[in-house]
Amino acid sequence: MTLQTVNPQSLGPAKGYSHGIVAPAGGRLLFVAGQTAAGPAGKPARGTFVEQWSRALEKVLAVVREAGGAPEHVARLTIYVTDLDAYFGSLKPLGEAYRRLMGRHYPAMALLEVKGLVDPNALVEIEAAAVLP
Repeated sequence: MTLQTVNPQSLGPAKGYSHGIVAPAGGRLLFVAGQTAAGPAGKPARGTFVEQWSRALEKVLAVVREAGGAPEHVARLTIYVTDLDAYFGSLKPLGEAYRRLMGRHYPAMALLEVKGLVDPNALVEIEAAAVLP
């Protein structure tokens, strides 16, 4: 099963994301709740911005894999950050962490700066939608 990217030329190049994703008929939808870097049993998130980003994305992918999917089945990511400057200041290591976990698959994405997250130690929360075979 392959997701089809939709990147109209009129919108300009999509770098690090896709403007749209079309799921094939018959795919099962999986909605992954927001994941932070919090440990098992709700231990508060710890680590740098990049470490928390990586851990949150690893947890998203753990849910996808448990449901029978893989990173290439992720159709959408919504990323919440508490510090947009930390995001922009970490683009290179974030890109490296992203490619280590997701390869060169770029789903539709949105990134938002928020005032805070439920875990007051969390710097990043990531939620996802995937289309599984």
